Amino acid sequence: MRFAIGTAIAMAAAAGVFAEGDRSRSESQPRPVPGPVSHEYAKVNGVKLHYVRAGNGPLIVFLHGFPEFWYEWKHQIAEFSTDHTAVAPDMRGYNLSSKPTEIPAYQMPNLVEDVRALASKLLGCRGTALDSDAGDTSRQQPGPCRFTLVAHDWGGVVAWVFAAQYPEMLDKLVIVNAPHPTIFGKLLREDAAQQQASSYMLMFRGEKAEETLSADSYSRLTSMVLGAGLKDGTVTDADRKMYVDAWSQPGALTGGLNYYRAAGIGPSTAAAPTGAAGSSTTPPPAAAIPPLVIRVPTLVIWGEKDTALLTGNLSGLDQYVSKLTIKRVPEGTHWVVREKPADVNRYIRDFLAQP
Repeated sequence: MRFAIGTAIAMAAAAGVFAEGDRSRSESQPRPVPGPVSHEYAKVNGVKLHYVRAGNGPLIVFLHGFPEFWYEWKHQIAEFSTDHTAVAPDMRGYNLSSKPTEIPAYQMPNLVEDVRALASKLLGCRGTALDSDAGDTSRQQPGPCRFTLVAHDWGGVVAWVFAAQYPEMLDKLVIVNAPHPTIFGKLLREDAAQQQASSYMLMFRGEKAEETLSADSYSRLTSMVLGAGLKDGTVTDADRKMYVDAWSQPGALTGGLNYYRAAGIGPSTAAAPTGAAGSSTTPPPAAAIPPLVIRVPTLVIWGEKDTALLTGNLSGLDQYVSKLTIKRVPEGTHWVVREKPADVNRYIRDFLAQP
């Protein structure tokens, strides 16, 4: 069942392209950003994850999407670090975190375990050393290990599965434009519009994906991910440089694409392209996905102008999420986190205030 879930989640990744080049920086020297944040690392689940931490209080963890990195959440870190310990990691394969070369390392069970292990370390859960190498257990705490998880796109689909598998670890779940795996799997099998919107996945799996996506010094990536924001002012040139720096990390392009290759994803009505990377070593998407039931109180925020993840992903969601709140953002796109930060923050604040 876990493998089937992993396949569905992989299908749920949103539109975007990933690129890399010859610009890089040391893992120990991330680019400084405004505000009192610290850059830290955790060795968990066989990888080294970079994360940003700010504030004090109950733990709230932010998982980014594709092709983002921790910086996607800069507005939310500023907001919620006022009364929480806000943590935003680079997921494996991205920016300053480890980038395993083996495709199976990006299958969903590994991604979910990264989240569980990192949160357990941050919380100091009983039986979990905060520094496994040094054996430092001085900050371990008794009792339940619970936190709030906020996630977008690829991070969101990981969060759906995490919530299903580890509900006892979550106080609340917030999903931003990331489809529920059960619903998305059905749409890929039956809905022509979503199939068309997801056709880019096949190219991402191809052996020429890196070459295609890294052409012209990230111009295509910048246009798709940041272009509208650069025009309307929600993305600054300083932001653009942060993204280019993250995309330029050695192996980041392949790391991001390997999420797709690990599950062999794509619309059910289209064949994978000839010579697609990973197509001979990874199975095709499952024909049907066991229903993924979420019992954690859940807020779903959805930018309705998302052209890759259509609003049909909200239909029937209450069948699988027992405690569900949906907030639609009519003028928001897939990048609603940075387009409408005040709205996103307010929706999360109101949701966290509910008993």
